[in-house]
Amino acid sequence: MAGLSTRHLLGIKDLNPADIQLIFETADTFKSVLNRPIKKVPSLRDVTIANIFFENSTRTRLSFELAEKRLSADVVNFAASSSSVSKGETLIDTVNNILAMKVDMVVMRHPYAGAGIFLSKHVKAQIVNAGDGAHEHPTQALLDAFSIREKYGDVAGKKVVIVGDILHSRVALSNILCLKHLGAEVMVCGPTTLIPKYIGSLGVKVEHNLIKALNWCDVANMLRIQLERQDIKYFPSLREYTMLYGLNKQILDSLDKEITVMHPGPINRGVEITSDVADSKQSIILDQVENGVAIRMAVLYLLAGQTP
Repeated sequence: MAGLSTRHLLGIKDLNPADIQLIFETADTFKSVLNRPIKKVPSLRDVTIANIFFENSTRTRLSFELAEKRLSADVVNFAASSSSVSKGETLIDTVNNILAMKVDMVVMRHPYAGAGIFLSKHVKAQIVNAGDGAHEHPTQALLDAFSIREKYGDVAGKKVVIVGDILHSRVALSNILCLKHLGAEVMVCGPTTLIPKYIGSLGVKVEHNLIKALNWCDVANMLRIQLERQDIKYFPSLREYTMLYGLNKQILDSLDKEITVMHPGPINRGVEITSDVADSKQSIILDQVENGVAIRMAVLYLLAGQTP
């Protein structure tokens, strides 16, 4: 079997369409494994993986850890808040100390864009980017596209709108790159202040009216407002944002056709999406979570199969 064209997974921009299809095909196999009574395979036995998280995370960290354990890897978990980073240790020193304990692969989330790229140039281990600032979140984009493929049979030709805080979202950029690679049409929707100026160069449509965007699309991916990354006010209030860009059941039922609703999490219920939409039959949010484990198993397995 051919391998990935890259030694690290730092962003979707480093993958080609053949890489993405290979990851999807491998994830198909692992998803069938996850539905068996015995959910473990010995594929990464004797491989040690360190999960290094400099930002808070629930789903991504648990998903990676579960994927690693399902592959029989040895897992080391590291949280920056309880480490020597708080004493002034640098990123390279932290990771080199972990690698001195014979760790083979590093899964890292970091608040600064480009941290994974920087690290990959200074250490020998393979790096998987679990999110770096407002830059990229490649495994989230892969699992989102995989979920669309699972729902519709193919991603090519599908119309996907990404709604919300596009400016600060690493999920938005990775999703745009991944969906364009796979032949989907992509639109972004949100307040003018939360749409980046360069967005047109990525080949996406821009719409500021939520109803028009939803009537255009097959799939709506609703993003939360990234308040922790906003240093100024980009809109008057959350209440006003919800009135203009929040998706509720009344809007969903009034559309010309039935659409699929996605959300990368965590959900701010009652802001970008209401509970009756998040829990409706049109939502595949929990399918995304389930597919996250299979996608991350596929990524780790394919990267581990490469020789330095």
